[in-house]
Amino acid sequence: MKATVYHAPGDVRVENVPDPVIREATDAIVRVTHACICGSDLWFYRGDAKWEPGWRTGHEWMGIVEDVGRDVTSLEKGDRVFAPFAYSDGTCEFCRHDVQTSCLHGGYWGGADNDGGQGEVVRAPWADGTLVKIPDAAANDESLLRAILPLTDVMGTGHHAALSAGVGPGAVAAVVGDGAVGLCAVLAAKRLGAERIIVFGRHAARLDLARRFGATDVVTERGDEAIARALEMTGGGVPAVLECVGNAGSMAMASGMARPGGTIGFVGVPYGSHDGLNLRRMFSQNIALRGGVAPVRAYAEELLADVLAGALDPSPVFDLDVSLDDVPRGYAAMDGRDAIKVLVRP
Repeated sequence: MKATVYHAPGDVRVENVPDPVIREATDAIVRVTHACICGSDLWFYRGDAKWEPGWRTGHEWMGIVEDVGRDVTSLEKGDRVFAPFAYSDGTCEFCRHDVQTSCLHGGYWGGADNDGGQGEVVRAPWADGTLVKIPDAAANDESLLRAILPLTDVMGTGHHAALSAGVGPGAVAAVVGDGAVGLCAVLAAKRLGAERIIVFGRHAARLDLARRFGATDVVTERGDEAIARALEMTGGGVPAVLECVGNAGSMAMASGMARPGGTIGFVGVPYGSHDGLNLRRMFSQNIALRGGVAPVRAYAEELLADVLAGALDPSPVFDLDVSLDDVPRGYAAMDGRDAIKVLVRP
């Protein structure tokens, strides 16, 4: 089968690799029909994360079950499913408390040991605990499938940011970042009832989409200027700040603009130094920091129900479709900020 393989910074290739097979009785074999390139994939693509040549790529995908192990009870051949970006057994103490990303037996797609979603077929460990079945009525509806696909990561991650920041009816929220996660965080804040949503970003097309998703204000300043603007706009700070980037500058902005007694929900994958985090201000102003890697499996059924009902549609974050053979072009487009999020069709 074909799969995307990392070789070096700026160098991912689609190559022939061995077909996956059932190894454990809890496995499923799934033929991928839709996958994505994630903003977090750019960390290894740019050389900012330590990856080794030969590792597989892609952690956002959906497909059709081709085979299941003898202990799999909830799925059968022909089922359409989507996969959260982390697999989990669904039964350990952390899974039972909806922290599936800390599963005692779990892990992540791709890398050194697992199939990646940017390929033709994936062996899915712990299929019952991980894979989410898509109802038959939606299984062949392409518009619905495109709306469901972001639930594998970015929509669930944006939702996690909003929940962690305490967004609720009537809330005033700020979203730091205009990537796919930030845009989905706008959707999530709107869905949870936020009355005012301020987005901080730099790209006109993305900010237009943020408005379409429910943003009431957009701010293009960065750093101290952005903080000053937020404090001015809100009369002293934002009660709920959703940090959706993960670098030192974005964390400094988030900690600088939060209102006394407010909360920062952070979901941006942290790379590099975070010396800019204003811990003294957070301490003195009782500003909370919550969040982390999003347990998107915990939110899957709730968000899927809204997508199927027509109440939630994150699919506009996809602004470039590529074939599997064209995945390297998709990486280059996202790296160059020519695409928000790339959808891959094997």
